[in-house]
Order: sequence, then structure tokens, then C-alpha cells
Amino acid sequence: MIKDFEYFGPKTLNEALVLLDKYRDDYKIIAGGQSLIILLRQGLLQPENVIDIYGIKELDYIKSDGKKGLKIGALTTHREIEYSDLMKGSFKVLSEMEHLLSTPQTRNRGTIGGNISHGDPAGDPAPVLMALGANVKLASVAGERILDMEKFSVDYFETAMEHGEMLVEIELPAPPPHTGAAYTKFNIIASDMATVSVASCVTLAADDTCTDVRIALGAAAPRPMRAKAAEAILKGKKITDALLKKAGQAASEEAEPVSDISASEEYRRELVKVLTARVTKEAMSRAKAG
Repeated sequence: MIKDFEYFGPKTLNEALVLLDKYRDDYKIIAGGQSLIILLRQGLLQPENVIDIYGIKELDYIKSDGKKGLKIGALTTHREIEYSDLMKGSFKVLSEMEHLLSTPQTRNRGTIGGNISHGDPAGDPAPVLMALGANVKLASVAGERILDMEKFSVDYFETAMEHGEMLVEIELPAPPPHTGAAYTKFNIIASDMATVSVASCVTLAADDTCTDVRIALGAAAPRPMRAKAAEAILKGKKITDALLKKAGQAASEEAEPVSDISASEEYRRELVKVLTARVTKEAMSRAKAG
């Protein structure tokens, strides 16, 4: 049963930030409600104040920043990202990721900002954003700050947001030429959360040498994480199947999976090994085509 709470529905960002500052000791922000409502029903959260930001239209947008990249408002729905024309080309992997996220009903209501603010390590967007080198913009009455997506996720259902702060924007840098990105996840039911997910972004030189690579894992640690040992094996080299196999093994070893009802630790490590090689090979193929 959901405990009674005081409800607020601000219509502007400034109104929301004032409320966050006023009730900074006991509040929860709700956007699409796809995650928070479940926790409230289960009694896992019992806030005194709920601040509903879904009506703040100024945070619902996808903007091209020219050669700088893309900016996505925190209240942009998964469905909007899935079908946006701006997701074609360099950011196609975002549309592909959204297509794998839960069900159309959830994608119609759920927001990108709400998803990553929830802090679930099995969520789909965070590894992709991490692989793409995204930053997030956080706002409070005191001002704004920019944080690398890699530093935003801290632990199970915990982010680097401080009391009185909310996520307002995701910033994606324009990838350099000959860059490709790919994402996949393993799950038993198509619309379910990931048992393990992997996102990879590869940049190649003219001679196909890997000049940069970012590999991010989901549901393989208490937070979405970079597989930096795997990246080091590939960077500065021409990627071969043998190197991909080594990178997959390295990612498996640096992952921090747990055993739960979905899979054992050993099974998750095997998934990381296989999917890292597979997804990075696809990213490399896209980089060559680009």
C-alpha cells in the first residue's frame, strides 16, 4: 500500500528547483513513474513529498548542436528517441537501444532522464550513453554542473546527484569520422531487463587501426561500468578476432557481477565475455562502413 504523501506538480524548471530546495530532506521526483510507482507500491520508499516534473515541457526536447553533437532533455520519452530523425547516422545506436527497452507502453511514458536517475545497473540507456562519451547536466537553485556519465552512476540505485539537484539534460558529443557504435543485451524475455548488456563505440584510423574504443557493461556490476582493461587491449591496434577474444576475457574478469534469480555470477561473466567481443566487432564493422 502506498503511504500518503504531499503531491506537487510544478510546470517550470525553476518551480521544481525551488520545491527540491524546500523539501530537500524528504522528497522523491517522479517523471514517467515507470520505476517509482512500483517502489511506492512495494513500500520500499515512503517519501513525505512527491514532486511530479512530467509537466515541465521545457525539459522535453532533442536538439542538434551542429558539429558539437546532440542535447536531449531529461523528460524526453524513450519513444521520442526511438523514432527521432536525429537518431539516424551517428546516433543510430540510441534508437536501437530504445527499441530493446521494455514494451511500447513503457517507452511511450517513461523518460530518458528518469531511467538513468533511477540508477538501476540493468537499465538500457546508461551503458550506451557511457560508450558514447555522454555528459549529464544537473541543476539546483545554486546553479548547474556537468558530470561525465561514467561518474553519474555510483552504486545500486544510487547516483551522484546531491539533495536539491535534478538531472535536466544529456549531452552527446559528435563522434569523430569512422566511428561506429553498437549495443545488445541478453535477456530471457524480450521486454525484460538485461541479464547482461554491452555497448561499444570504436573509432578507426585510415589504416583501420583502433584509435579509440569505449566499452560499457550493464547488469555486470553494482553500476554501469567501463571495461577499461578490455579497451586497452584493442586501442592502438588493428582489431582481429583474436584480440576481440582477449578483450572479451578481460571484460569478463574486470566485471563485478552477482548471482541472483536471473543468472549466476559465472554465467554473467560468460555473457560479458561473449557479448563484448560480438558487440565490439559490430561497432568496428560500422566504423569501417562510416
